Amino acid sequence: MNTENTENTEQRPGAPAGPVRFDTKIAVLLRADLEPWQRLNVTAFLVSGLGSRVPEVIGDPYEDADGASYLPMFRQPVLVFEGTKETLRAAHTRALARALPCAVFTADLFTTGNDRDNRAAVRAVRTADLDLVGLAVYGPRNGVDKVLKGARMHP
Repeated sequence: MNTENTENTEQRPGAPAGPVRFDTKIAVLLRADLEPWQRLNVTAFLVSGLGSRVPEVIGDPYEDADGASYLPMFRQPVLVFEGTKETLRAAHTRALARALPCAVFTADLFTTGNDRDNRAAVRAVRTADLDLVGLAVYGPRNGVDKVLKGARMHP
């Protein structure tokens, strides 16, 4: 999928022809100083929460020509950005102020090994003091764009 725009040119059977333009955006913002393995891990964890809270982001299941079935995925691209620690903190503040669905990944989560400990690590820190390394956000395109002000597309 092209990560630089929000158009999807795939069509469902019986759907009108032409590109689909989404009025929403799924975005991940990563702290620029992460190691490559951390970037991948953080991105996977962050986006995993969206489908459970925002079910409309999930498309239909896939099937290949032989009839093998595959899990559904997001119906639209996930755009990945990077920024400084300050950019991430500002984006987090703006996402909360706009009440946009978001997920956070803090540096503490690199030292835990399960969901219970992950949640406890986040719960132990005040909002303003979270050591954020990643943030996923979903919402209207213009709202997400405002949240991500100062971030740049991930290289």
